[in-house]
Amino acid sequence: METSENVTTATQRPAWNAGRSVGAKRALKPKQIWQIRFYLNERRRLRDRALFDLAIDSKLRGCDLVRMKIGDIVSGGQIRTRAIVMQQKTSRPVQVELLPDARTSLLAWLERRGGTVDDYVFPSRVDRNGHLSTRQYARLVDEWVTGIGLMRSEYGTHSLRRTKASIIYRATGNLRAVQILLGHSKIENTVRYLGIDIEDALALAENTEI
Repeated sequence: METSENVTTATQRPAWNAGRSVGAKRALKPKQIWQIRFYLNERRRLRDRALFDLAIDSKLRGCDLVRMKIGDIVSGGQIRTRAIVMQQKTSRPVQVELLPDARTSLLAWLERRGGTVDDYVFPSRVDRNGHLSTRQYARLVDEWVTGIGLMRSEYGTHSLRRTKASIIYRATGNLRAVQILLGHSKIENTVRYLGIDIEDALALAENTEI
């Protein structure tokens, strides 16, 4: 049985999420994507630009993104247009596409970075044999979004994962395609992840004439 002292201490202790935004992070808008690219280019942040572009195109979770190796995205000295990544969370493979902007920034970064096919695309600056940590990746995302005037509390690494998926869904309404691209096992997970609600469903219906 709890003593009155323990109860008092528990009620006085601040909640773990006090002052924090714990809801779903916002996806970036196309204009904001280009603002971040400009921000990174202007500061000659070659690694960060490649990391940002890969995050947007791949739609990977941070833990999978930072573990990508050079051999995953390079073939014959060129950046692949598609790559297959084994997801750590689900142990299921997911295929990602790499568009020209991402291929260009990745090639520029790897030409500077060097390394072999067994090396990580984004190495740790503390342990050259390790990869960039998810914590450091999150710090970088915070820096990027605040650098263009967005609120850090409203954006995070999942913003980058959600961005292209949200744009594809808004443009096509094809939830099944987005499910495949995100590597979700259940379509219900995709619905929750994108934050789809009745307004989205009605908007799609209103734009469909029979």
